[in-house]
Amino acid sequence: METKPAGDRRVRRTRAALRAALVELVLEKGFHAITVEEIAERADVGRATFYAHYRDKEDLLVGIVQDLAEDRERLLPAVTQAREKGFTGQPVLYIFQHAQQERPVYQVILRGEGDGRALREFTELIRTQAEQVFRTRAEQLGATPRIPLDIVARAWTGELIGLLTWWVENDTGYSAEEITAHLRDLSVYGRVWATGLTPLDAPGALDLTP
Repeated sequence: METKPAGDRRVRRTRAALRAALVELVLEKGFHAITVEEIAERADVGRATFYAHYRDKEDLLVGIVQDLAEDRERLLPAVTQAREKGFTGQPVLYIFQHAQQERPVYQVILRGEGDGRALREFTELIRTQAEQVFRTRAEQLGATPRIPLDIVARAWTGELIGLLTWWVENDTGYSAEEITAHLRDLSVYGRVWATGLTPLDAPGALDLTP
């Protein structure tokens, strides 16, 4: 088995400590109220060590999102499976399960802390994955999209982000499995079905007004 150099392990530990310190302090005080010095002190490293890894606290915050992107096995491990087996809901389930395990991290990101860049990075990560899955599925089934897939992906992502934000910020009473099932059914059957109606019951469904 290949062993990682001790230097690599130290780098990972230092970055993990800095990111954990940032999350704790942001939830305590808010992003704009904290300083690099406070982050370094909470992580028990020197200020010079901080700058050896990150340019500033904004760079550190974005690094948290990059961690999520690199952690494919936990964040979106079933994307390939979903492409092969149709709409399983598994990619969404893994996002909610990951958010359950890393709730403070998701709270910081989804609140748009900092200048909102971390949230934009996270949203774009999900949107890109979603559009790729939708496009691959359409090609595999020989389907012609009725709505441009970039619009479908952005609408779906906005829905997911809104639901995920509500879920991590509140005691909703819904498990990751339950919330995923609801979002899956909403995606498959649509809002008219979800409200208990049919297209004939809801002629206004074609209107732009809610």
